[in-house]
Amino acid sequence: MGRQDATRRLVREGHRNSGRAGALSMTMTTLGIIGAGNIGSQVARAAIAHSYDVVIANSRGPRTLDTLVAELGPRARAATAEDAARAADVAVVAVPFGAYGKVPVEPLDGKIVLDANNYYWERDGHVEALDRGEATSSGLLQEHLAGSKVAKAFNHIRSTEITTDGTPAGTPGRRALATASDFPEAAAWVVRFYDELGFDAVDTSPLAESWRVERDRPAYVARQDADELRANLARAPRTI
Repeated sequence: MGRQDATRRLVREGHRNSGRAGALSMTMTTLGIIGAGNIGSQVARAAIAHSYDVVIANSRGPRTLDTLVAELGPRARAATAEDAARAADVAVVAVPFGAYGKVPVEPLDGKIVLDANNYYWERDGHVEALDRGEATSSGLLQEHLAGSKVAKAFNHIRSTEITTDGTPAGTPGRRALATASDFPEAAAWVVRFYDELGFDAVDTSPLAESWRVERDRPAYVARQDADELRANLARAPRTI
């Protein structure tokens, strides 16, 4: 068995065993990004700056990403959504919410999936369960990816700030971002990844609480430290 195959075996074991979240962080090398828009491309830049490999996809095909991949450098390659999902040790879904049903299911089975979606009814059309506060956008993605471990991430920060607002741990006023998941190992992975990129984290799990960082709530795209983020999460209204 080659080194890469052995690494992926350990990663798969880490996915299956929630008690071994640390194994995933030590062996994870490839971030599969489905959606190459503002958020997806900025997460790719930040990840590559911290020595991750990135496989990135959009809805128009790999050749349309030639310029972006050339900019990102040798740690990045373009692929179809299916291939990016299959190559991923951890995936990021950064497609418009209305397209979440097209995210590949089988190749993401058992994997941690970071959901950066936001529901904009003006763009996506009305979803009554979301309008009434009976569901969350991340919860719907989790239903679609029933075998995956979805965690909310990167949906409440402006894309350009992903690569500009990070600061070392312990910096006074360090910016904080939230996550939520039904899987502790998924939330823990996001917390570690945020820290690598220069952000404190607030875990507002379970996934049903992810509405607290959805659009138009107090925590949405606000620059806030961890205490401010907790306060904003607590005062968020369920419906807008």
